Amino acid sequence: MTDLLFTRRTLLAASASAALPRVAAAARAPSLPFVMIGDWGRNGAQRQREVGMQMGVTADEIGSRFVVSLGDNFYEDGVTGLDDPQWSGSFEQIYAAPSLQTRWDVILGNHDYRGDVQTQLAYGRTSTRWNMPARYFQRDERLEDGTEIAFFYIDTSPFLKPYRGTKVRIDDQDTAAQLAWFDAALGVSQAKWKIVVGHHPIHTITGGKRDWKDLVAQIKPLLIKHGVKIYINGHDHNFQMLERDGITFITNGAGSQTEKPGPSAPGQFGSAEHGFMTVDLSAERFAYSMVNDSGVVLFSGSVLA
Repeated sequence: MTDLLFTRRTLLAASASAALPRVAAAARAPSLPFVMIGDWGRNGAQRQREVGMQMGVTADEIGSRFVVSLGDNFYEDGVTGLDDPQWSGSFEQIYAAPSLQTRWDVILGNHDYRGDVQTQLAYGRTSTRWNMPARYFQRDERLEDGTEIAFFYIDTSPFLKPYRGTKVRIDDQDTAAQLAWFDAALGVSQAKWKIVVGHHPIHTITGGKRDWKDLVAQIKPLLIKHGVKIYINGHDHNFQMLERDGITFITNGAGSQTEKPGPSAPGQFGSAEHGFMTVDLSAERFAYSMVNDSGVVLFSGSVLA
């Protein structure tokens, strides 16, 4: 299923229906280049600023069309309102490169749920690039050759039992409604590519110690049922890649503070370096690279349609 290219310490190639919102396709090109980042909002600290600067350089080199944010957008306790200085100090001033003034498709992480979630939902009315139309949503794209691509952005925190009754205020969220939407949206989609993006990992290279059993039980069966080949998440502050049950699981949570992911088995990858991810998506291949804050590609791989 997956064609892997282990390119540690090499330079980036070429110098580099549903009831919730479904956004119309925008891109029509032979392939769709974009960048992804997770777990970033620290007012520039923990190498967030360096990662942001390099992401801007790389996004310009690949002609990135948009950015995907994988949650935990603001540490430690989300934002308090539209006038919270973190909007400037952790977002606007850090990701200021012209190449990053594109649409940002954003999801929530558990730290965001410790603050005012409605403010993050509302910020799109203030920012031309912040796109969070709902806590979970679908966005469709179409390539020049007609290939349909569907991104399913899900809200994973409410599924996790350890968060109930804590500062992560998810108790009022209806997970049954989200699951019904997710199942229906995947089922009716005719897209060749169905890519699912969530904050928390389902499987990790560490195995049972870091796998989220609530997501294994509730989200993973729908990925298998509907033939989803790629699940991308943040939360763990590192890079990881592993394959299981026909699905490539990618962790991309190295946008600021990082931690060691544990040893990887043959055919897997893990790194504690700071960075972000690039994607070039064509009709036949989802090609991705994990890039550190100096622009060095730590790992590249591809998933075939």
